[in-house]
Amino acid sequence: MIRSALMNVMTAAALKAGRGLKRDFGEVENLQVSIKGPGDFVSAADRKAEKVLYEELAKARPGYGFVMEESGTVEGTDKTHIWYIDPLDGTTNFLHGLPIFAISIGLARDGQIVAGLVYNPVTDDIYVAEKGQGAYLNNRRLRVAARRNMAEALIGCGIPHIGKQADHPKFKAEFAAVMARVANLRRLGAAALDLCFVASGRYDGFWERGLKSWDMAAGMLIVREAGGFASDAEGGPDFLTKGSVCVGNEFIHSQLLALIRAAG
Repeated sequence: MIRSALMNVMTAAALKAGRGLKRDFGEVENLQVSIKGPGDFVSAADRKAEKVLYEELAKARPGYGFVMEESGTVEGTDKTHIWYIDPLDGTTNFLHGLPIFAISIGLARDGQIVAGLVYNPVTDDIYVAEKGQGAYLNNRRLRVAARRNMAEALIGCGIPHIGKQADHPKFKAEFAAVMARVANLRRLGAAALDLCFVASGRYDGFWERGLKSWDMAAGMLIVREAGGFASDAEGGPDFLTKGSVCVGNEFIHSQLLALIRAAG
């Protein structure tokens, strides 16, 4: 496990916000009778968790900027550091009582992600990485899977929701191309955890489009520090601005990237 002062700050903030999400998650089932209620409830849970993360991180690192899912961008006096915060990645899962969601915290220094943490409050799994220090799940060092053959690979993906119908044809083409070559596909609904599943060898690869910077900042560093290859869906380094990711070990990444690019 990484015991640096920075990681201690990030972990403490995530654990504090996670306690509130865990309590709120236990109440979701009681709200299923109301159409309006659950949506409003989840939004409130989201905002509460983000407020905790913002307050804790701002107190520990005054002057750092923030890019957050709910509150947007907060300019800092320290222009070299930016936090990327997703207080509840996997909102739909949370709303439906599925225990697959996470807090994601990434820190950029001079435009490069240097620290990342992804925490699932239900399982108490904490994935962490600092640039050059490796990646860990709780106290276990992470390495990406070693498979090279796509026919043996389990690949994760993201499916565009009903509000992104313009993206459906492209996804269907990519899905068909990958499905024909791999052992099977999975869709979790929480990109931060998908990326961590690649880092921990549970998935062999993962791709998704239409993401936001806070969805992937932490997870992409965790993949790289676990020995994985990580790019945007075009093969470039600009995942934060392009909003797409493709990850895996050296061999799976290159093959998966070729498939989705050809399908487009």
